[in-house]
Amino acid sequence: MKAAKLELLAIPGLPMIKAGDDLAALIAEGFKRAGLTPRPGDVLALAQKIVSKAEGRSVELAKVKPSERAVALAAEVEKDPRLVELILSESVRVVRSRPNVLIVEHRLGFVMANAGIDQSNVGPTDGVERALLLPIDPDGSAKKLRARLGELLGASPAVIITDSFGRAWRRGTQGIAIGAAGLPALLDLRGNPDLFGRTLQVSISGFADEIAAAASLVQGQGNEAQPAVLVRGLSWNAPDNPASELVRPAAEDMFR
Repeated sequence: MKAAKLELLAIPGLPMIKAGDDLAALIAEGFKRAGLTPRPGDVLALAQKIVSKAEGRSVELAKVKPSERAVALAAEVEKDPRLVELILSESVRVVRSRPNVLIVEHRLGFVMANAGIDQSNVGPTDGVERALLLPIDPDGSAKKLRARLGELLGASPAVIITDSFGRAWRRGTQGIAIGAAGLPALLDLRGNPDLFGRTLQVSISGFADEIAAAASLVQGQGNEAQPAVLVRGLSWNAPDNPASELVRPAAEDMFR
């Protein structure tokens, strides 16, 4: 991995995304509007919300029937029982719970708050309360979007799908990658020399997470309306691997 300078460029003019939208086509139009053409080493960082919206991962809360378990847990964590039911349906276990906090292990392996289910920036323009779930297969989504962008733009930037995660030992959230295609999400630097020729023994870089964190400075987490960011200036020479490689296996987790 090498970069002397990075550019973070918001893709302009994206509309509010709806279920069934051709997200790649809308992004390609934004590229053309901005006079951008893909270059080697380009990475397109897409906020999870626009991918989930395009894939129809929105659920009407009025149609959710909470289970007894969800009702009991909702009383403990002081959340809507319907939302808790959705969280449980997307999770394999509850890791921690307390008032206003529900940390779970998502079916994809992420340990996260509320299974990544969100109601911010979902846009209830018709007065219907909705919640937005993560994509079913974020790596698969990134791969499909990259292939479609290649058809439309003549070249395929790498694609990562980003989300905002809290961290167990630090306050605040930051961007991480939940899906990736066209780059090594996890970059194994072991065996390479350091500045003094010493062989690196344990250095493994969360490459896609580092890109996601940089892109989130432009994407924002409120009303910035810049969910697609082109990260330009990177290079790498390692094989591609998906964002699922970033999830630490339970056997390696000293804190579970």
